Amino acid sequence: MRHFFRKLSRFISFIPHVWRGYDWDYRYAVDLFTYQLSRTADFLESDKAWSIEAKTRAARMRSTIELMNKVYDEDYAMAYVDEIKEKYGPSSFSFKETKELDSKGDPYYMMHEEFEKDYTNTELLLIAEDREAMVHECRHKQRRAHKIVWDMIEHNIQKWWD
Repeated sequence: MRHFFRKLSRFISFIPHVWRGYDWDYRYAVDLFTYQLSRTADFLESDKAWSIEAKTRAARMRSTIELMNKVYDEDYAMAYVDEIKEKYGPSSFSFKETKELDSKGDPYYMMHEEFEKDYTNTELLLIAEDREAMVHECRHKQRRAHKIVWDMIEHNIQKWWD
């Protein structure tokens, strides 16, 4: 009977994660996998684990989970936003109407960034070039981190048990 209640408790703990998920985006599958890894790490860190390697395995899982969260929250891809703010000061975005019209006669809009500090048009072009370089570098870091996290999983997953 204890086995039944343990399974029921486990099932119930997964409900919020499954409930929040959808079938049209792989991110929900990644979140579910991350949750399962976290549960396994919890078990390996507990007194119930038998293996002498359990704590080490749990630590690797925690490192992998942390990197997965950074990758799938796009921490590396979006780092340029803070760099731009630090380098050029705060800015805000708005949508400005263009002179072009769509097939219905409605105007197109273009996103416009306005800095608190006044920059010349030449300076704004240099900022845009700098941003483009930063975006490129951040995307490269994001792709590299994505590869590293899945290499870590591939290397360790068959050892992640008690």
